[in-house]
Amino acid sequence: MDKAAIYKLLKQQKIQHEIDEHEAVFNMTELSNAKALYPDAVAKNLFVRDDKKRNYIMITVRGDKRVKLKDFEKAHAFRHLSFASPNDMQKYLGVTPGSVSPFGLLNDKDCIVKWFVDQDFAKSQNHLAGVHPNDNTATVWIKIEDLAKIISDHGNLIAEIQV
Repeated sequence: MDKAAIYKLLKQQKIQHEIDEHEAVFNMTELSNAKALYPDAVAKNLFVRDDKKRNYIMITVRGDKRVKLKDFEKAHAFRHLSFASPNDMQKYLGVTPGSVSPFGLLNDKDCIVKWFVDQDFAKSQNHLAGVHPNDNTATVWIKIEDLAKIISDHGNLIAEIQV
């Protein structure tokens, strides 16, 4: 799904959301310079794989958090994790570097990628997460519960984590 298809899906499913169009951003620093509508709800997405390329994982945390992959490996019994290649991003998520997003899971036809999401999104006052619509020129502000339902309905496994 591209950006237009995601917008259409959100509209068809009558999911409340806001869209913030902006210049292309490739990292959290650039996004913070874009003056997010809800700075406390900005999501950081990491796409990683184990050393045998058997497990592909998306980790979504609040933008101000840091993920220690070694701690994550131990906590979830994964082999050595490293960032997935741009080829893997394209193959499994249909995105390029800088556009990694939970919405990319909708392009994962075989539901290979597991999604680990920071439970702090659900604990926040407004439950919002700001994620790219598979394109780094926009941010979609959506309730994490609605995003999780979309991903779950697609068939990808989801687990909440505390980072």
